[in-house]
Amino acid sequence: MRALTWQGREKVTVETVPDPRVQEPTDAVIRVTSTAICGSDLHLYGVLGPYLRPGDVLGHEAMGVVEEVGPEAAGRLKVGDRVVVPFGIACGTCFFCTRGLQSQCETTQVRAQGKGAALFGYTELYGSVPGGQAEYLRVPQAQYGPVVVPDDGRPDETYLYLSDVLPTAWQAVAYADVPPGGTVAVVGLGPIGQMAARIALHRGAGRVIGIDMVPERLAMAARHGVDVLDSSATGDVPAVVRDRTQGRGADAVIEAVGMEAHGSPVFQLAQRSAGLLPDALAKPFIEKAGVDRMAALQTALGAARRGATVSVVGVYGGAIDPFPMMDVFDRQLTVRFGQANVRRWTDEILPLVTDDADPLGVLDLRTHRVPLERGPELYDTFQRKTDGCIKVVLDPAA
Repeated sequence: MRALTWQGREKVTVETVPDPRVQEPTDAVIRVTSTAICGSDLHLYGVLGPYLRPGDVLGHEAMGVVEEVGPEAAGRLKVGDRVVVPFGIACGTCFFCTRGLQSQCETTQVRAQGKGAALFGYTELYGSVPGGQAEYLRVPQAQYGPVVVPDDGRPDETYLYLSDVLPTAWQAVAYADVPPGGTVAVVGLGPIGQMAARIALHRGAGRVIGIDMVPERLAMAARHGVDVLDSSATGDVPAVVRDRTQGRGADAVIEAVGMEAHGSPVFQLAQRSAGLLPDALAKPFIEKAGVDRMAALQTALGAARRGATVSVVGVYGGAIDPFPMMDVFDRQLTVRFGQANVRRWTDEILPLVTDDADPLGVLDLRTHRVPLERGPELYDTFQRKTDGCIKVVLDPAA
């Protein structure tokens, strides 16, 4: 089969690799019909190379049609089912899964790395499981994970974002603890931020202030009722948020950027330098002395009113990131971090994406749909935020 593979820092190529097969009784194999590039994939593209090997298949947002089912998954899936595959691999029955913390699944936990549940296409830190930017995908724990969706002729983008974007954004809003009618600030209007802003409004927020510097992202958010703020046009974003909120700040803030934020050139240099070190040196550097660009998190904390909740959904990888403890303590902020527990939320979200009214606007997110073979080109486009690129979907069959 053809698959998009990591070959080195900022180098991915589409190669012919062995077809996946059922290896465990709980496995399934799907023929991938759509697979997306996520902002988290850019961390692999540019920063976390020491945890990858040339030839690793990337991608953790995929959907398709079931081609083969292991005997212990056959009671739930059948050949021909149209399914979306959550990016986290969870069993559904362990201590953490039964408590809605599927991202910490004890069955797939990567204990050798001290990490939570295994993830598709996301380095040795999370199990080195081949990813979904490919023609076919082996799905472990298929007796629980895949979400069966209607084979109703609707475009894949109706359902694809159940793999990551929608449940991640839904959890971000849930964790933000938005008061009814309250004001939410969303820092970063990439795919997660876009959907978090829409979900916050759907769930009863009175106002959402969306913060970004990319014109196309600001325009998309504005189309969905978001009060947008161009961060490149002001030197003090938190001050502007306070001006728009009676001088207090937002009741809740969602940070949807993470370590890819524009910010301190010192931290950016440290990130890039780590990625250039030999693996034997880079891994301990990242694990013991790694730092992130903290501009987005600092903005999120600064935009929050006293007593607010800040929900951090942007991915961070630093070990010694500076954190303004005095300010957080003084202003009595609640800060929640966490990998999305995808299957905790999908049953709540599915009725919204099957609604003909499309209340979350899922069909207004993808900006580029291209053949899988153009994946390397679109990684570069997505990273550079050129050509109006907000969300990329790859089509293995095209």
